[in-house]
Amino acid sequence: MKLKFSKMHGAGNDFVVFDGMRQQVDLNAEQIRRIADRHRGVGCDQLLVVETARIAGTDFRYRIFNADGGEVEQCGNGARCFVRFVRDQGLTDKRDIRVETLAGLIDLTATDDGAVTVNMGPPVFNPELIPFLAKTGAPDEEIDVAGSKVLITAISMGNPHAVQVVPDVEAAPVLTQGPLIENHIQFPRRANAGYLQVIDRGYIKLRVWERGAGETLACGTGACAAVVAGIRRGLLDSPVRVATRGGELSIRWDGSGNDLNCEVWMTGPAVTVFEGEIDLARLG
Repeated sequence: MKLKFSKMHGAGNDFVVFDGMRQQVDLNAEQIRRIADRHRGVGCDQLLVVETARIAGTDFRYRIFNADGGEVEQCGNGARCFVRFVRDQGLTDKRDIRVETLAGLIDLTATDDGAVTVNMGPPVFNPELIPFLAKTGAPDEEIDVAGSKVLITAISMGNPHAVQVVPDVEAAPVLTQGPLIENHIQFPRRANAGYLQVIDRGYIKLRVWERGAGETLACGTGACAAVVAGIRRGLLDSPVRVATRGGELSIRWDGSGNDLNCEVWMTGPAVTVFEGEIDLARLG
């Protein structure tokens, strides 16, 4: 069976995107892992599938699968690529699009300069909903990681994040500590591990170890979580420019004090690299 796809990226976070409206896309976890393989497949951090809307008032359904084959709730950079894909493929001519995801509904807007703005919804701090097995109930909590105490802010942006502030993001133990936080016992559904360096009150550097994908060049939900965590800690003022290894994102969140239910807005690029066709029978 052959499937057409587009290879895309948002600030270096890369995707294989399938149109599930004009072709049947029914992939199992092993097939997804093979497509995501950078040596034997197409190669990607996540695989995205566009499907027909199931909920009244929405334009599409959007599904996200990590490179390990598991389906996840949300992906900010993927959401921007989703908008670019459906417009470029002629599936819609709308600029403002409402999409169903596993995490709920999101609103997206294509801008004149080729960027996409995404309403990511409000951040979730309730430990039960993240989910996070909190021990203190404080906004920031120490967790034990291989015998070391690590101060994190646990937040959900449709998926769970553990954000920590570091003095130098380039020296942060992303590759060694990241997998341990991802699979930490206090995160029952695993977590994305974010490493945030404050440059000034409107500019940060960020690296993220993504659940099911490893370190990526950018993580949209991770950028949102990092900015929210930084604002809650009194370190940042909205809006904030977020420099990732793959590019720059702009995050706006007007929450402060007791007013934490404000929506998070993310703006950034969405680029199509190439289009192709893959024969599933030949995946090795």
